[in-house]
Amino acid sequence: MDLAQLALVVFLMNLPFGYWRGHVRRASRQWFLAIHIPVILVIALRFLSGLGWALITFPVLVGAFFLGQLSGGLIYRLMRSLNIMTTACIFMDVFRWESIE
Repeated sequence: MDLAQLALVVFLMNLPFGYWRGHVRRASRQWFLAIHIPVILVIALRFLSGLGWALITFPVLVGAFFLGQLSGGLIYRLMRSLNIMTTACIFMDVFRWESIE
């Protein structure tokens, strides 16, 4: 797996965690978990991908991590602003939204 593919996986993996983070109170236990659980998953992905620990990989993957978290939170706020009933799970909310339309 090359760096671009891994960055895309990290971004997509962080979307639901950012959505969850947007749903909970700041600095709570769930907020802390929503940020730090994906860190463990990203480290595991680095080992599984065989990408190594080259310095160029750090800013790319950290950027993908934070963009995924930010995008997930923005999706949550967008759904709230559209008065769509939301939970902490993006998959459940999108499925519910699709079944309504």
